[in-house]
Amino acid sequence: MNKEKNLTYKLVLSGLLIGISVLFGTFSIPMFGAKISPIQHFVNVISGITLGPWFAILNAFSSSFIRNILGTGSLLAFPGSMIGALFAGLFYKWFKNMFSAVIGEFIGTGIIGAMLAYPIASLLLGKEASLFLYVIPFSLSCIVGAIFAYAFLKVSLINKILVMKKDNI
Repeated sequence: MNKEKNLTYKLVLSGLLIGISVLFGTFSIPMFGAKISPIQHFVNVISGITLGPWFAILNAFSSSFIRNILGTGSLLAFPGSMIGALFAGLFYKWFKNMFSAVIGEFIGTGIIGAMLAYPIASLLLGKEASLFLYVIPFSLSCIVGAIFAYAFLKVSLINKILVMKKDNI
């Protein structure tokens, strides 16, 4: 794929994934002061695998930003989704295995992103929180969305369409 077609492919797929995240991200479950949304984790894994870590971060940021503007998101979505997307993309790039993207998403969002949500919750949102308060809700949401993305790619024929050659990522 030449560079222009590759960039066009990535931009179009990014737009679709951001749209899915924004549209279906409105269906969230409030838990311990956070709004968990498995759809964002689904999109993070798909983005990390198909587009690479940098586009995955941009997609996560864009989704979180749009959802916050629309009033359907939370500031806590930024650290969780962006770090999870980065780790999903990097783990896939390093280990060349789709399940490694799931592990990356879990570590990035469920653990690191959840702990980075603490200063946002306490300083910016004025909520009383502890460092590990968001680990359980972020992890639950993350596991559901990431496993769903893995199953979606593994089971469907779309795997052959979406997963580009590893040297293009």
